[in-house]
Amino acid sequence: MEVKASETNFLKFLQGTKQFIIPIYQRKYSWTAEQCKQLWNDILRASKDDDIKGHFVGSIVYIEKGLYQISAVPQLLVIDGQQRMTTLTLLLLALGEAIKDSGQTFDITRKKIMNYYLVNNEEEDELYHKLLLTQTDKETLLSLINGKELPEEYSQRVFENFQFFLDQIRKSGIDLNLLYRGIAKLIVVDISLDRDHDNPQLIFESLNSTGLDLSQADLIRNYVLMKLDPAEQEVLYKNYWHPMEKRFGDLSESSLFDRFMRDYLTVKMGRIPNIRNVYADFKEYVAQLKEVDIETILKDIYQYSKYFVLLAFQTEKDKEINAILKDINSLKVDVSYPFLLEVYDDYFNQKVTQAEFISILKLVESYVFRRAICGVPTNSLNKTFATISKEINKEKYVESLQVILALKDSYKRFPNNEEFIRELTVKDVYNFRNRNYLLRKLENYNRKEIVEIESYTIEHIMPQNENMSIAWRNDLGVNWEEVHKTYLHSLGNLTLTRYNSELSDRPFKEKRDMDGGFADSPLRLNRGIGQLELWNEQEIVNRGKRLAEQAIVVWSYPELSEEVISQYKKKPNDNEKVKYTIDDFPELTGAMLELFEQLRKRICNLDSSVREEFKKLYIAYKTTTNFVDIVPQKSRLRLSLNMPFSEIHDPNEICKDVTNLGRWGNGDVEFGVTNESELEYAMFLVQQSFDKHRDEE
Repeated sequence: MEVKASETNFLKFLQGTKQFIIPIYQRKYSWTAEQCKQLWNDILRASKDDDIKGHFVGSIVYIEKGLYQISAVPQLLVIDGQQRMTTLTLLLLALGEAIKDSGQTFDITRKKIMNYYLVNNEEEDELYHKLLLTQTDKETLLSLINGKELPEEYSQRVFENFQFFLDQIRKSGIDLNLLYRGIAKLIVVDISLDRDHDNPQLIFESLNSTGLDLSQADLIRNYVLMKLDPAEQEVLYKNYWHPMEKRFGDLSESSLFDRFMRDYLTVKMGRIPNIRNVYADFKEYVAQLKEVDIETILKDIYQYSKYFVLLAFQTEKDKEINAILKDINSLKVDVSYPFLLEVYDDYFNQKVTQAEFISILKLVESYVFRRAICGVPTNSLNKTFATISKEINKEKYVESLQVILALKDSYKRFPNNEEFIRELTVKDVYNFRNRNYLLRKLENYNRKEIVEIESYTIEHIMPQNENMSIAWRNDLGVNWEEVHKTYLHSLGNLTLTRYNSELSDRPFKEKRDMDGGFADSPLRLNRGIGQLELWNEQEIVNRGKRLAEQAIVVWSYPELSEEVISQYKKKPNDNEKVKYTIDDFPELTGAMLELFEQLRKRICNLDSSVREEFKKLYIAYKTTTNFVDIVPQKSRLRLSLNMPFSEIHDPNEICKDVTNLGRWGNGDVEFGVTNESELEYAMFLVQQSFDKHRDEE
């Protein structure tokens, strides 16, 4: 590499006719008052201490050859060091102002500061300026140097930091000769690159691998634009990158853009990049597209960024679609974005109608919400949504998605109506993260006049207070404590009110008949409560069931005929395994069969995701994969746990290490169960293997 690096005095570095240009792809000037203060203090220290011969402020890296040699003024493209250069320029400008305002004579005049360090005195127009920043920063700095009024949209950072230095000079009362001497001690490393021999991008990356300077978004922007000549940079920046930055709120929150890039790459590459590795994956993606020019890639990113912003900020003009996007967002399922970005693209390109798009969104909403109610772990969702579009038949978009989701099992399952109702009626809804969403959707289903539930509070019909009044105890009956414990936070006992503090612990009839009470409520959730004479276990159960029946309509499950499902199921090969059943295990008779029945029941009850499969030589129990296999023998059941022997916690020391031994069943841990009294301990061991596999997905 033709890198020329030399240590030089900063003021000398600025002297002579030259122009430093900050390329359009570099981010804006971003130093804060805090960083300016640090620099100011360093300069003050250097100015007052004769032992300090020079103070190092960092490097300035620029490209100086080839395309930029058109004019008589050497134009240098700054790759690194713009923040320091801009800040020191503002300080020199402030020093010039202070000299002018003081009316005194110093070692240096304002005119010399201008002509040596800030402008190219012999040149016209833009070439007159030594430092050209980007966008609003540029216009603001030029206005300050030219002593003109600030532009309407000016750069706050540039202006505020200039003011900061003016204030510091005035407040500190420092001798201006001394201050100039301090600035004259500043040293920089001047690094010039040869455009033909150096790879500015590699240097740029290595310069920025040291600090938290750049976000993944910055690196990607530089990578996309740096290789182009300035005219092309300008066009692509203005047409694509700048509007995209605006859309993301000027990327002040770069983590959102990093998330977008990760989701975009997930769609394009079919795998999920690590959020800290987005830039590296982006380079890999671009390398795969050898024939595709950078503008085409940028155009595509730009297009997808529109969809992402519609999803993330719910700014879709179609009111119906936007309402569902709001619902999906209140569930906080950003993991669904890669899939939804692709569907959005299909909708935009009219491969999906508005009605189909709505159906797909509602399906995703139901799938995610039912799983949340049923407590299905969410850690497999990102994989599901990253790969699901590959499984879809886009000719039958909605139908194929319905079947694919309905056929998912174990941890990827779409809980059916039976499981959903069962879990919803017993769940502690009051402490559930999405409780407001749940009650809002139940209240507003098929309602033309939407009820804004934010202005209501959640009310327990049977009160929360454990020291219940005599009236409540009488209503609830002898086992009132048990009823209170079981149903307090359940769906059947929760409603909405605007009178919460007034209702509180009053007896049911008072809550019912008071002004604004249940009998007087305009809410659908309170229908029927006003006609009741008392509130007890039976009524809570009845109302819970009624609301759960409504919930399966609000969050619907795909209704598909066997015929449709069978079209999507993989056709079995002729050589596919025979179906085995319990009858294929002659050892399972009498007492051994009874022991097996008890054990299998307990294993299946661990979680609704557990599946039982009869194999030729053993019976497998699976979640994401086999966690325990049972080999029936004449006098015992032999169990294999699918986990390393070193990880099993076995205080009774009944487990055997069968690592690398040829055995039927999966896993390195083996033990036997011979009678009913050993079941408790057996389940303690099985649970460990089950938990291990559940957490892995």
